[in-house]
Amino acid sequence: MVAALGQGYRAVRWWFRGVLGADAYDRYLAHHARAGHDEPPMSERAFWRARTDHQERHPQGRCC
Repeated sequence: MVAALGQGYRAVRWWFRGVLGADAYDRYLAHHARAGHDEPPMSERAFWRARTDHQERHPQGRCC
Protein backbone atom coordinates (compact mmCIF):
# COMPACT_ATOMS: atom_id res chain seq x y z
CA MET A 1 0.00 0.00 0.00
CA VAL A 2 2.76 2.46 0.94
CA ALA A 3 4.70 1.58 -2.21
CA ALA A 4 1.64 2.27 -4.35
CA LEU A 5 1.13 5.66 -2.68
CA GLY A 6 4.77 6.51 -3.24
CA GLN A 7 4.52 5.53 -6.88
CA GLY A 8 1.36 7.60 -7.28
CA TYR A 9 3.04 10.61 -5.66
CA ARG A 10 6.03 10.33 -8.01
CA ALA A 11 3.74 10.11 -11.04
CA VAL A 12 1.76 13.20 -10.00
CA ARG A 13 4.99 15.08 -9.22
CA TRP A 14 6.44 14.15 -12.64
CA TRP A 15 3.25 15.34 -14.38
CA PHE A 16 3.16 18.68 -12.53
CA ARG A 17 6.85 19.34 -13.21
CA GLY A 18 6.18 18.78 -16.91
CA VAL A 19 3.12 21.02 -16.97
CA LEU A 20 4.87 23.82 -15.10
CA GLY A 21 8.10 23.55 -17.08
CA ALA A 22 10.15 22.77 -13.99
CA ASP A 23 11.71 19.78 -15.77
CA ALA A 24 13.23 21.97 -18.50
CA TYR A 25 16.75 21.81 -17.07
CA ASP A 26 16.56 18.01 -16.77
CA ARG A 27 15.43 17.81 -20.41
CA TYR A 28 18.26 20.18 -21.41
CA LEU A 29 20.84 17.95 -19.69
CA ALA A 30 19.44 14.85 -21.41
CA HIS A 31 19.52 16.58 -24.80
CA HIS A 32 23.05 17.85 -24.17
CA ALA A 33 24.24 14.33 -23.36
CA ARG A 34 22.54 12.83 -26.45
CA ALA A 35 23.84 15.52 -28.81
CA GLY A 36 27.46 14.91 -27.86
CA HIS A 37 28.56 18.52 -27.34
CA ASP A 38 32.25 19.15 -26.68
CA GLU A 39 31.68 21.82 -24.05
CA PRO A 40 30.17 21.09 -20.64
CA PRO A 41 26.48 21.89 -20.11
CA MET A 42 25.39 25.18 -18.58
CA SER A 43 24.89 25.31 -14.85
CA GLU A 44 21.29 25.24 -13.72
CA ARG A 45 21.48 28.93 -12.80
CA ALA A 46 22.91 29.89 -16.22
CA PHE A 47 20.28 27.75 -17.96
CA TRP A 48 17.35 29.49 -16.24
CA ARG A 49 18.91 32.93 -16.87
CA ALA A 50 19.34 32.14 -20.59
CA ARG A 51 15.81 30.76 -20.80
CA THR A 52 14.33 33.84 -19.13
CA ASP A 53 16.37 36.17 -21.34
CA HIS A 54 15.18 34.32 -24.44
CA GLN A 55 11.55 34.55 -23.34
CA GLU A 56 11.93 38.28 -22.72
CA ARG A 57 13.41 38.84 -26.19
CA HIS A 58 10.89 36.55 -27.93
CA PRO A 59 7.57 36.79 -26.06
CA GLN A 60 4.99 34.15 -26.87
CA GLY A 61 1.44 33.67 -25.69
CA ARG A 62 1.49 32.96 -22.00
CA CYS A 63 -0.96 33.47 -19.21
CA CYS A 64 0.96 36.06 -17.18
